[in-house]
Amino acid sequence: MALTLYFHPLASFCHKVLIALYENETPFERHIVDLGNDTSRSQYYALWPVGKMPLLHDASRNRFVPETTIIIEYLERHYPGPRTLLPTDAAAQLDVRLWDRFYDHYVHASMQKIVLDRLRANDEKDPRGVAEARAMLQTAYGMIERQMADKTWATGASFGLADCAAFPALFFAGIIEPFAPAHPHASAYFERLLARASVQRVLAEARPCFPMFPFYEAMPPRLR
Repeated sequence: MALTLYFHPLASFCHKVLIALYENETPFERHIVDLGNDTSRSQYYALWPVGKMPLLHDASRNRFVPETTIIIEYLERHYPGPRTLLPTDAAAQLDVRLWDRFYDHYVHASMQKIVLDRLRANDEKDPRGVAEARAMLQTAYGMIERQMADKTWATGASFGLADCAAFPALFFAGIIEPFAPAHPHASAYFERLLARASVQRVLAEARPCFPMFPFYEAMPPRLR
């Protein structure tokens, strides 16, 4: 098999790429990386010294592809499936890329800041940074509410790259900083994402690892 994905089933950015793979039923081999295991960690860092997941290996081109957005665009170019996740129109592409970056930088990164802070020792915690991250999530929720007032998916009528980014970001952020009643369109968008077969498959695979999530006690029972 040409494609191998290095990932962990609980890693939220890995979910973004898995959704894209499952949307097009793209065949790939799985290589689970355990950063808590010295051997697994050292082997992975030898491939990608930054240490972030996921990482795609294309044996047919002898190429390693990092970074979630780049991975999905690489799949679109070299392993296209029946569902196009990036439109061909240049202006529409910019819109999709904008919201992909929006979800990664302002929702996903803010969520991870809060999660990682919980794992720190008491004398290393960053309460100001956490407060800023929560404020950013609230700002982002307001922007999503306005964006989704007249759309089915992130940028219009078609599911795409930005929606792959949106789900894992909103799934974990919504546990830490739940949507308010003032965000009905954002909440409805999340429910549409949650109902997709590709998303349900990702969640089913991640569910055995959910107790490892630092905010597991706050996870709604329906999501566990």
